[in-house]
Amino acid sequence: MYFKTQKFLVVGASRSGIAATKLLIENGAVCYIYDDSESPLIVKSIESLVGLGAITVDKTQINERLDEVDVVVLSPGVAIDHEIPIAAKKLGKRIIGELELGFTLCKSPIVAVTGTNGKTTTCTLIRDILNDENNRAVLCGNAGIPLSAVLGDLDKNSIAVAEVSSFQLETVWSFCPHIAVITNITPDHLSRHYNMENYIFLKGKILSNMRESEYAVLNHDDATVVKFSEKTKAKCVFFSIKNEVNGAYVSDGKIYYKGKYIMDTAEIPIGGAHNVLNVLASVCVAKIMGIADDEIAQKIRIFKGVKHRIQFIKTVDGVDYYNDSKATNADATLKAVDSMKKPTVLILGGKDKGLPFDGLFERLKNSEVKHVVLTGESRYTLLESAKKAKFDCVSVTEDFEIAFKIAKIAAKDGDCVLLSPACSSFDAFSDYEERGDKFISLVEGIDGGNKS
Repeated sequence: MYFKTQKFLVVGASRSGIAATKLLIENGAVCYIYDDSESPLIVKSIESLVGLGAITVDKTQINERLDEVDVVVLSPGVAIDHEIPIAAKKLGKRIIGELELGFTLCKSPIVAVTGTNGKTTTCTLIRDILNDENNRAVLCGNAGIPLSAVLGDLDKNSIAVAEVSSFQLETVWSFCPHIAVITNITPDHLSRHYNMENYIFLKGKILSNMRESEYAVLNHDDATVVKFSEKTKAKCVFFSIKNEVNGAYVSDGKIYYKGKYIMDTAEIPIGGAHNVLNVLASVCVAKIMGIADDEIAQKIRIFKGVKHRIQFIKTVDGVDYYNDSKATNADATLKAVDSMKKPTVLILGGKDKGLPFDGLFERLKNSEVKHVVLTGESRYTLLESAKKAKFDCVSVTEDFEIAFKIAKIAAKDGDCVLLSPACSSFDAFSDYEERGDKFISLVEGIDGGNKS
């Protein structure tokens, strides 16, 4: 692509769309921007982009602009089967995403992490381990700041650590990280991707352009993930808590990398078997990047985890409150539940992503969960699954604040309240972060000593 002679249409004024538009304008491209949302935040974002030189497009002008532009840039929230990319494809237009756009101009090596769960924790830990006086590691992608927005902070002495979602992988064609990590694959986003076969295919696209000079870090304990090793040309390095593998593994409570001791698992400051796997994946990346064993162990020992992922907020009236708003599927919720060691009141619900919940409640019957509060758009779908599993300790309310109040009343001294919704947040919030921040504010607002 030669930006100064080509025209671009950015579809979606989300964080990714804003970053892509700014990058295109900075590089001399003619850039149109379209978003059919009437949200004040989106409207304000588009106005600021127009001030930089972008040209707005309304719905009546889309077909005309599609004829005119050379490239369509989709925000991750816009599916590849949306009417605009379908029309663009019929016209023979190139369709890419913000991640692909950022990659074409990125000067630093990229460590990319995908998977159903564990992406943000793994990315953040990798960033912390790699960031030292010799290297500047920058966290980007689906974890918060788009790759296109951090290019100015990246050079040959930097490393981009990018969280990559299946939505982003729909529109990558040449994207090739130096190291690609796949944490795990369980059902998720099927309302968008239709079936597991397509979801698995999209996750595998992160490896598509990798060659013998790159590395694929794969979860050996996940039968779906380990199969990717048969298809990629990249060097495969594995991690496992079950077996000794060519990579990072656990034996007798100790972490090893290719036979060399790194640290004890008891030294990991964040709990749960899933976090041991996240640590093992991070160890693989760090060793590939040449980090010393003692430095890796030191960085892991001081890691505090990430906000909104099994985040301890505070104890009030003897009740521990945990924010796990980032758990947007049942598998993530079960990992959070498994880490609870006290009787737990669980808040579930949000926007329905078309995923089944029957297995969730069967597992909850054998956990520390004593009561579940169902809320949001998916509350009745969840209720039906609870009934099928004969899980009877359930309350239902549409309102999130009321759900919190019910959970607070149901929790007794010595219990936990866990927000781990197993659903996305878009029925009532802009994203999981806003939902988690709301939960934190409700916890902070509790008047200690008053359970009403």
